[in-house]
Amino acid sequence: MKKRLHSITKFNKSGDFKNHQRKLIPEVINQKEIIFVTSLSEAFDLLKIKDGMTLSFHHHLRNGDFVMNLVSNEVFNRNIKNLHYVPSSIFPNNEVLSKLIINKNITNITTNYLSGPVANTIQEGKLEGLLLMHTHGGRARAIEAGEIKIDVSFLATPEVDKLGNGTGAFGASACGSLGYAISDLKYAKKKVLVTDNVIDLIDNPEFDSKYVDIVVVIDKIGDSKGIVSGTTRVTKDPIGLTIARDTAKLLDELGLIKDGFSMQTGAGGTSLAVASYVKDIMIKNNIKGSFASGGITSYFVDLLNEGLFNKLYDVQCFDLDAVKSYGTNPNHIGMSASKYANPYDDPVVDKLDFVILGATEIDLNFNVNVTTDSYGKIIGGSGGHSDTAHGANVTVIVANLLRSRIPIIKKTVTTITTPSEDVDILVTERGIAINPIRTDLIEKLKNSNIKVFKIEELLNLSHEIAGVPKEIDIRNNKVIGAVIYRDGTLIDYLYQK
Repeated sequence: MKKRLHSITKFNKSGDFKNHQRKLIPEVINQKEIIFVTSLSEAFDLLKIKDGMTLSFHHHLRNGDFVMNLVSNEVFNRNIKNLHYVPSSIFPNNEVLSKLIINKNITNITTNYLSGPVANTIQEGKLEGLLLMHTHGGRARAIEAGEIKIDVSFLATPEVDKLGNGTGAFGASACGSLGYAISDLKYAKKKVLVTDNVIDLIDNPEFDSKYVDIVVVIDKIGDSKGIVSGTTRVTKDPIGLTIARDTAKLLDELGLIKDGFSMQTGAGGTSLAVASYVKDIMIKNNIKGSFASGGITSYFVDLLNEGLFNKLYDVQCFDLDAVKSYGTNPNHIGMSASKYANPYDDPVVDKLDFVILGATEIDLNFNVNVTTDSYGKIIGGSGGHSDTAHGANVTVIVANLLRSRIPIIKKTVTTITTPSEDVDILVTERGIAINPIRTDLIEKLKNSNIKVFKIEELLNLSHEIAGVPKEIDIRNNKVIGAVIYRDGTLIDYLYQK
């Protein structure tokens, strides 16, 4: 069993924390009047959006989302200042935010993942306030605890009915599960569904009309093709495939691939490739798992359809096959970010037997960085990395020993995203290392054919191959943000470049 060393801040729960994954049936009588309008401008007027407010958005359409950009253009045109933006993630297509940051329309940002031009703008020191980077579960916790107070939430909703219920499962812009938006829907002061498809009645809505204030009907909320990215496809790289194969063999040796087991992989190509090798072992040994969870891809949809898993618990669809499955398969079940990973909501991540995750860096203490590169440039964020690493009984990091001739192992990571006590195993193409605190795993492999190295040995090997890299220290630069652990603890800072 994984040791739980990280202190958890005491938290007084308030509000409704139950049934987040329940698909609500619309009531026969709508309990409140919902206003339907045909432009964001009308919604802005009705809501009296003004300087200093906090606005939130979700990222289920990922790099194909239009809604945050359209809202941002309205903000810029009205020259509303000093806003706090709380999107669940920011992607390269959200470049318009850079203009708002420079113009002081946006002065603070809280998010879980950040890449592209907006990350560059912030690291240039142009955000007047701070960038706070949460985990997916930590964001839900903070919203529900009242630490993040949202004035208006603008929620891209692929299909809305005439009662004001919404779903992501259907429509021209279907994106699947809307799990990251549930906390926004329930706890924001005002909630706006932005849609391009209105029907008479949704049978099983994810967004219940009782939480909704305004529905904005526009021509297009996004492009579903933008859901898929290079980071959500199985790798074809021979080294990555070697790592994935060795990881599956390791999991089998540890006795983790057994009837009733549960698993999750990250969205990286090597992490996803592990699932295909796990599948081979399951078929060979006639094993059936209980569930897979997280952001769901076609690879897990295939495992479900082939009867290798009983259920998929989905907080976000990573490709269009997953979107289709979510809308048609009753065993492909949506869940909120809170039910997925909020540490105070009996989360699904705590029921995982193992999780496979990537890293940009890992250090000799097994701290992991997926927020910045080795030069300190922001390239991502935790998302569910820290949540699943803490929750799963075994957390495996898969990574090339060298990336562009830069060693993956550092004496100290540039940025701590996931603390060492939540990380158990590192698998590279040159060998496997186990966190010394996991004496149980080391003992299980004592008589195995799998050779286990000390992480220091793998570091030395990388230096023999590529030389010792020059140390780059950005910690004397101006602080522009912070990395927040899932329980609200500050675990590292982000610096100007």
